[in-house]
Amino acid sequence: MADKAGSVRKKFHSHIVIETVLVVALALYMLIARHQAVGEDLVFTVAGAGLMALVTYWTLNTLRDGLEVIAMRSRRSRA
Repeated sequence: MADKAGSVRKKFHSHIVIETVLVVALALYMLIARHQAVGEDLVFTVAGAGLMALVTYWTLNTLRDGLEVIAMRSRRSRA
């Protein structure tokens, strides 16, 4: 049980690091895109939409992992 809890925690921490990198990349994209109209450069717009979708997916995935860490802690405290 302790081994599984450790691996869940490590996975969660790595997901937080990746989440941070993705959010920073999205913030940089938004800074670059602030003077462009939506659809002005189709490739740039599609890249931004893809980045936003990836950040959204990864955020939900990270939240799920966080809930898994909380569940492991609650199970451990009950036992």
